[in-house]
Amino acid sequence: MRDAITVGTINHRVVDAEYAVRGPIVARAQQLERALRDGEKLPFDKVVYCNIGNPHSLGQRPISFFRQVLAAIDCEAVAGAFAADVLERAEECKRKIKGGTGAYSESKGVESLRERVVRGITKRDGIPANIDDVYLIDGASAGCHYLMNVLIRGEQDAIMCPIPQYPLYSAALTLYGGTLTPYYLDEETGWSMDVEHVKSQLNAARAQGKNVRALVVINPGNPTGNVLSDDNLLDIAKFCADEGLLIISDEVYQENIYADGKKFKSMRKVVLEAGLDKRVALASFQSISKGYYGECGRRGGFMELIGAWEQGVLDAILKLASIALCPNLAGQIVTSMVMDPPVEGDPSYKQFAQERDDILASLKRRSITLSNALNSLEGVTCQPADGAMYCFPNLVFPQKFLDECAAANKVADAEYCTRLLLATGIVTVPGSGFGQKPGTWHFRTTFLPSEEDIAGVAVKLTNFHGEFMSQYK
Repeated sequence: MRDAITVGTINHRVVDAEYAVRGPIVARAQQLERALRDGEKLPFDKVVYCNIGNPHSLGQRPISFFRQVLAAIDCEAVAGAFAADVLERAEECKRKIKGGTGAYSESKGVESLRERVVRGITKRDGIPANIDDVYLIDGASAGCHYLMNVLIRGEQDAIMCPIPQYPLYSAALTLYGGTLTPYYLDEETGWSMDVEHVKSQLNAARAQGKNVRALVVINPGNPTGNVLSDDNLLDIAKFCADEGLLIISDEVYQENIYADGKKFKSMRKVVLEAGLDKRVALASFQSISKGYYGECGRRGGFMELIGAWEQGVLDAILKLASIALCPNLAGQIVTSMVMDPPVEGDPSYKQFAQERDDILASLKRRSITLSNALNSLEGVTCQPADGAMYCFPNLVFPQKFLDECAAANKVADAEYCTRLLLATGIVTVPGSGFGQKPGTWHFRTTFLPSEEDIAGVAVKLTNFHGEFMSQYK
């Protein structure tokens, strides 16, 4: 007897995995966008995708130096139009990438490009990095999948993740058959981590027979926009060393910090300065999809593995990279430029620095515009977006609305986000897609639309929310 291939007979883990950032609300938004193109009259004239950190899709301009180097590598006919440092970088790539950008590279990435990443890590942290520790990858997501594939043997294996969390981690754990052990960030103190609470959650999981293998830190935070303090990071590192947990440090928003007096500090630097690298293993991720560069479609980034790794485990991770053959070449090249960009004195530096600074300054203004608008709404509080690309407001819904949702078997924040979309064309993600403390409600929105558009988003949100609250009085 043969089983037909149906949703009931395929891998149930794939069916069970959820990724709210591109969930049913986004699917509905795409239907509405098609309806607008077909001439249908709706309460809005365009759909604004505030659901995902996809900067270029919302009008952010690419960094000229990065695009010029890529163009000069792949099309010699246009190379004469570019500055000398663009041509030098392109020639180095052509000389050192065997077979060019159309050929496979080494599985860990092109050595010369990894050398530039090492240079950038060393400059950032003030502590020398080692090329053997660096893997170029197709975005941080690829690194996450490598680690989950190695760590998870079955549902008894668990990974501690912050709640709220980026749903890549929960989805990957479902796919690989593991368990997510949550620890809750403290919203009232700016989404900080309380290590005593984390320890309590760890002990509870172990009491249930779970083998907790690693702890995920997202800094700056997604979806929360928080920036963890140096003391918080050190407490986490010591805790993981004491408890025998691998640290998975998601640092893809390290360039996106807007709060005065706050600065990114890598977990790598924390671990090495504290002399913990003999006691704890660390995996760190950086991506070219965020920052001021926003090159999501290039699919690039790196994973760095330092500290107390057993060689056999590193060999297993390299095996997975080898099975994948290699990360894409354009992503590798952009990753090398993100970590080792033009410096003062280079012909392209002035334009590069202007573009970078303009983008980051604009993002800061937009974060303030949106968080101020959210905090002005009845029943809404929003922690400052100190970093990343998102606001994650807390909503206190009228009891009448909550009762209505319960009777209809609807999740309250998802229903709110759906109504917001249908009334305004603004696409957001319900907080339930990221996890949240029971009894609380949130949604995540980017502040990536242009400054003109973000002002419009703020007005539409304000008007919608006012009408929504009036409806339940």
